[in-house]
Amino acid sequence: MQHEKRLYEAMQKPGQPAPFFQALDELFQQEVGHVLFTLLAVEGEEVVRIYSSDIEHYPVSGRKPMGDTPWGRHVIDEKKSFLAKDMDGLKWAFFDHELIASLGGGTQINVPVVFNDACIGTINLTHRPGGYDEEGLAKVETFAPWLVPYFLQGAACA
Repeated sequence: MQHEKRLYEAMQKPGQPAPFFQALDELFQQEVGHVLFTLLAVEGEEVVRIYSSDIEHYPVSGRKPMGDTPWGRHVIDEKKSFLAKDMDGLKWAFFDHELIASLGGGTQINVPVVFNDACIGTINLTHRPGGYDEEGLAKVETFAPWLVPYFLQGAACA
C-alpha cells in the first residue's frame, strides 16, 4: 500500500512525467536495486527511450530497432517478461551488451507494459551480476500497470 501511495502522490505533481518516473526509479532502487533503469515506448519496430537513470550512456529519446529481434519477439510480440540472469542472457538479447557490462551490468529484467492486448512499452532494469532472480522479476511486474498512461502518451513524454 505504501508504494501505491507514493506513486499516486507522484502522479499528481505538476511537470509530468518527471516526478512520477523519479518516484518509480527510487522505488525500484529500494525494492530490487539497479545500475540502470530505463523505460522504452514501443513505436512500430523501434523502441524510444522516455526515461533513463543514466542519460550519458542511455539518453532520453534514444531509439533502437528491437521489434524484429529475439528479444522483441519475446517481450513486445509475445508480451512476456524477460530475465537475464547472466551475461549469456544479455548477449542473447542486446547488441549493446558490452556497454551494459562496462557499466557494471550482468543481469537484466524487462517487463512489457500491456494495454488493450498490445505491448506499448517496457520497464528495463539492469543490475550487477547475480542481482536479479524470479522474485525480483515478480516485484517489478507489479508496477507495470502504473505506466500505462505514460506509455499511451509515448514519445510525447520525452
